[in-house]
Amino acid sequence: MLRRGLELALSFLIALAGISSASSAVSAPAPAASDAPATTELKVLRYAFPVAESGFDPAQISDLYSRVIAANIFEAPLTYDYLSRPARVKPQTAAALPEVADDFTRFTFRIRPGIYFADDPAFKGQRRELVAEDYVYSLKRHYDPKFKSPNLFQFENAKILGLSELRAKVLEDGTPFPYDTPASGARTLDRYTFEIRLAEPAPRFAYVMADGGVMGAVAREVVEAHAGREMEHPVGTGPYVLADWRRSSRIVLERNPGYREHFYDEQAPADDARSQAIAAAFKGRRLPMIDRIEVAIVEEAQPRWLGFLNAEHDLLERLPAEFSSLAIPNNELAPNLARQGIVMDRAPLVDSMFSYFGMEHPLVGGYAPEKVALRRAISLAYNVQEELVVVRRSQAIPAQTIVPPLVSGYDTELKTEMSDFSRPRAKALLDLYGYVDRNGDGWREQPDGSALVLEYASQSDQASRQLQELWQKNMSAVGLRIEFRTAQWPENLKASRAGKLMIWGVAWGAASPDGSYFLDLMYGPNKGQANHARFDLPAFNALYERQLRLPDGPEREALMDRAELLGVAYMPYKISGHRIATDLMHPWVEGYRRHPFMRDFWRYIDIDNTARRAP
Repeated sequence: MLRRGLELALSFLIALAGISSASSAVSAPAPAASDAPATTELKVLRYAFPVAESGFDPAQISDLYSRVIAANIFEAPLTYDYLSRPARVKPQTAAALPEVADDFTRFTFRIRPGIYFADDPAFKGQRRELVAEDYVYSLKRHYDPKFKSPNLFQFENAKILGLSELRAKVLEDGTPFPYDTPASGARTLDRYTFEIRLAEPAPRFAYVMADGGVMGAVAREVVEAHAGREMEHPVGTGPYVLADWRRSSRIVLERNPGYREHFYDEQAPADDARSQAIAAAFKGRRLPMIDRIEVAIVEEAQPRWLGFLNAEHDLLERLPAEFSSLAIPNNELAPNLARQGIVMDRAPLVDSMFSYFGMEHPLVGGYAPEKVALRRAISLAYNVQEELVVVRRSQAIPAQTIVPPLVSGYDTELKTEMSDFSRPRAKALLDLYGYVDRNGDGWREQPDGSALVLEYASQSDQASRQLQELWQKNMSAVGLRIEFRTAQWPENLKASRAGKLMIWGVAWGAASPDGSYFLDLMYGPNKGQANHARFDLPAFNALYERQLRLPDGPEREALMDRAELLGVAYMPYKISGHRIATDLMHPWVEGYRRHPFMRDFWRYIDIDNTARRAP
């Protein structure tokens, strides 16, 4: 049953209260003296990813960490103001925000002259200027079946005229994608101007054009010169270039020597004293301020935490939950860390953690009543609160639907079955639909008497092992046998996109303030892309399509609510919670604030080498 209440709103307000008090306690960097002596000492940011990357081609990547790297190499036409809250889109390579016409179906982008790609042999010794055609080409690459773009759904859902038809013909004929064939929905108007036309209104389409990890401009000659190696040879117009890469081990970025003049001019909210101080201190500084980014892949939480404490990592994004009682007791920075000058930045992560059920899997998938009952029983048998307290160390709030706080479509007053834990109700559902123990071995069988064994895909890190123990305990308590398939993240991601997993636990982070990015996970045509569960319900699809064309407002919110509740009723995803991120940094890291959506924040922070050398 669904019911309204105030539990979620109270939880979130409590979390926000902790966030506000923590953020106000840290200081901003002092302004740099204008007559400071020149130095050749490099500024280096040392950093760690908890998950291995997959590669760096915007047309082929979908995982967060690869997109972080890509967004610092490639540039989309638009970006976000680093400090503005609420988030504000602004021009990046574009001269201005796009001109919007014809009821949000025509978007015209004008690119600023004088922006250049990083040097590459494909350019044959010539400086290669960014032009409008580069964005048209980069967009078309998502439609090329050769690249199997996991981000294609964002463009196909926007119904760009002509490109889906080109893709369909390529799939039918087996011919190479015709990049030189004009498409009415994506065309250049002159050297620096391109136009995107849509079949239906898309009021929030500009958000897609603000993600360098998706719409970063690539040069056609580079792609063709390095065919088959696009994931390992990124060449963009951004502030950094890939200097070294040891797969699943180490990634090094260095300042792009040909990067244009770009100066800090971020706009801080009036009610955020720390951001105001950062904006004043950094205003006018040339970007990027850091010369080199060294990223280590450290999957286990303990070595990441110890590496930060030992100053091997300068910035620890998302403090591992198991160390929260040591680092932030009562959500306040521990005194021993404060004495070392360590700074805390705490904010909602704007994500959803979930375990999905493969809707095309013969055991847990399908829309028949007994299959829906099985998924809902599994959901009721799983103790979400135990996960949030024991595994997440209370650094998350319970979820009611797939849409998290701080995006459109989030309802602070909604309470659903999604957060419920009830073994008696789970057992009753299983009994009612014939999932009973027929042979007396203590485990339930399927209604036809065949074996019932759940298979959960997971990783080998400590947090994943803790989740496995929790799932094992909860499923065993209601007579459901569960086994775990352990692999590295990239392997599970590949299998998931191919629809080969029964159940997998992951998270989905916001890419923009638009909550429909989370509804994308249940939209039928997005199977194999955002929709890893392969959920495909006509009633949901119709609601999704209607809300997508509406401007923000009550009518759209009502449609989104109905779509979210269908997700609760059919349970393709068991949503456990929305995380709160605590980021820690050593005192020589200056200017950092967590942004809810943008990936390319490294250009906006600085390293004080004098403070780093201090005893």
